[in-house]
Amino acid sequence: MYVLALPLLSAAFARVAGAVPAFAPELQARWAGDGAVNAVSSASGASSPSASSSSSSSASTSVSTAGSSSALTSSSASSSAISASTSSVGPSSSGSASASASPTDSFTTPSPTISGVALPPGPLGGIGLNVTPVYEPLSDFDYQSMLLGLHQELIELDLFHNGLARFSEQEFADAGLTPEDMFLIEFMADQEVGHATMFTNMIEAAGLNATKSCSYSYPFQTVREFIDFCQKLTRFGESGTYGFIPHLDSQASASLITQAITTEARQQLIFRQFEGLFPMPEWFIPSITQSMQWTLLAPYITSCPADSPRVEWQSFPALYIQNNPNGTIIPAANGTFNNSIAAISTNRTALSTPGTILNLTWDSPGQSVGPNGSYSTNSTAGSPAFVAWISQLNTTYTPLTNISGNSGLTQQPGGNVFGNNSAPLINSTMFIAITDSDLFVTPYNLSQLNQHVVAGPAVYQSG
Repeated sequence: MYVLALPLLSAAFARVAGAVPAFAPELQARWAGDGAVNAVSSASGASSPSASSSSSSSASTSVSTAGSSSALTSSSASSSAISASTSSVGPSSSGSASASASPTDSFTTPSPTISGVALPPGPLGGIGLNVTPVYEPLSDFDYQSMLLGLHQELIELDLFHNGLARFSEQEFADAGLTPEDMFLIEFMADQEVGHATMFTNMIEAAGLNATKSCSYSYPFQTVREFIDFCQKLTRFGESGTYGFIPHLDSQASASLITQAITTEARQQLIFRQFEGLFPMPEWFIPSITQSMQWTLLAPYITSCPADSPRVEWQSFPALYIQNNPNGTIIPAANGTFNNSIAAISTNRTALSTPGTILNLTWDSPGQSVGPNGSYSTNSTAGSPAFVAWISQLNTTYTPLTNISGNSGLTQQPGGNVFGNNSAPLINSTMFIAITDSDLFVTPYNLSQLNQHVVAGPAVYQSG
């Protein structure tokens, strides 16, 4: 089997489901009957979903958002803009595929191992194996999910640059971080340029409006607090994306978003290392819903350009953990600095244990949040009764006790992911929310919990 590497997200990408571009007859013959291979090609600047045979042999397709004033639209490699090349993977006279050669120059007709015997089909099942992929939102659910993802990428881009600009090299050194570590943070900012470009291109391919970079406010004053905020922000961005990827109507787009969010997961691990925390104390990363992610993200966005599209996800009242464990100062009560420094790994105990009493307070609905205070928090839940612990493969509930107005107590549960001798259920950077019910949910249908959320989620720093 020979696979054609596809040019992704061209501005002229075929946007009609089922539209199949034309290819050279000899290529069509070679691909006939192979349901696992679907090639999509289009001429840059074409206004029609169809493509001519001359456009199918084009060696490269530039990917940018034309007409935008954003830095994300730059076509130069030095500014991290994306350029997708149409190249082939298969035998050639030089032993390697050439990006400058046409697909017909790089493909050879294979000889069957046994003459006259067809290759056996692959396993039955699977989705999207015999369709023309459409890399754009196919529903309002898709659009709003991608818009949320774009907001997440843009704040991370700004955040990483903000920390590097705000603090001196000596301040980073005092936190155990070298100029090489600072360069890694800058490279992670460059990654966010790529991620934001991808989301922007997919959104605008459908003729929809993509948000631009906004103004933000951050809750840190030191390098350690900056690193801690980065590892929390990247965690709820990662978890929120895990929550919506499997539900997108555009599974083609989901395949690209997966490639971005796996990069984000590495960023979160690195920031934990920079903080001196154990890099990955969990077996599984929890997912949260879009409304939960927006609840955590919106308070840090102070204003956006006037033409920014509105985010339609619900924003729940804020939840505060008054005695949240703190990875930057131990114990948090007297402000003693944690003596751990940035390291690849550290053998240290968790920051909390089963039985820990959490002191919780929360806002009432109706608070102004988000860009220009134009969003209002709301909840459809009844009276507060439980605390949901959204963790590894699981949502566990504990009773909310000593309720007085908008405050109460709860106790950290114990338990293990798969019973005795497996990983502790509560660990790492995870989430809790106040609910009116202990509704049974799983990671795939967690959105059913939205209507029961009184406040939250809040990020709980268990380890």
